[in-house]
Amino acid sequence: MSTPTAKKSAAAGTRARQAQDTRAKILKAAIKVFALRGYEGGRVEKISSLAKTYDRMIYYYFGSKEKLFVEVLETIYLQLNEAEQALKLDAGDPVRALTQLVDFVWGYYLAHPEFVAILSSENMSQGKHAKKSGRLREISSYALSVLDGILARGKAAGSFQPDAQARDIYLVIASLGYFYNSNHHTLSAFLGEPMMSKPALEHWRNMIQRTVLSTVCLPDAVPAALADAGAAQLAQAAASAATKKAARAKRA
Repeated sequence: MSTPTAKKSAAAGTRARQAQDTRAKILKAAIKVFALRGYEGGRVEKISSLAKTYDRMIYYYFGSKEKLFVEVLETIYLQLNEAEQALKLDAGDPVRALTQLVDFVWGYYLAHPEFVAILSSENMSQGKHAKKSGRLREISSYALSVLDGILARGKAAGSFQPDAQARDIYLVIASLGYFYNSNHHTLSAFLGEPMMSKPALEHWRNMIQRTVLSTVCLPDAVPAALADAGAAQLAQAAASAATKKAARAKRA
């Protein structure tokens, strides 16, 4: 038989879960609205409507629209880190691990346009909200630590430049992937090419790989590294084709 204390505890637990659920819904809705409208155009009433809650709940859980946006910035970076943590990088082959990381970042930008859109909006604001975050430096340290570990193993193996720095390589990878995605509309018009077509995306993915490997690898290791990257790409394409073939066979 339940005691009054047990009933109160159960009720408190239910309220806590409901609160967490409401907060998560607001955050998810805010990411969508800010990605579409930016900070200035992202109205509180639109966020609450999308989250199926009330405006006052946004202020209750986050304090203000600005604080909500800061948490959105932290959340999209944390989501990137969490996806990166799920990677199974080749610990025994630093060159392959580096190509895997490059592919991951490039693929993440393509799969998460909201990430690119929100960062573009924040850069238009000169990063004024990001500067108010107390967590972004901590979050960025993880991304750099993963890359630093790969570089350390490559240097020890005699494959990487001894002066290669995680910060610099991170900027190379992020710049080449982010710029392409954030500017593909204007680039398509300016260059007269469909920048988001499958061949164009595959070509740029290869360019990022070649640039990063040429920057990081010692001269003698570059051709072999590029060959390894090409082999990995062919293997990935073959696996993808096999998966699609199996799916078609299953539907038939």
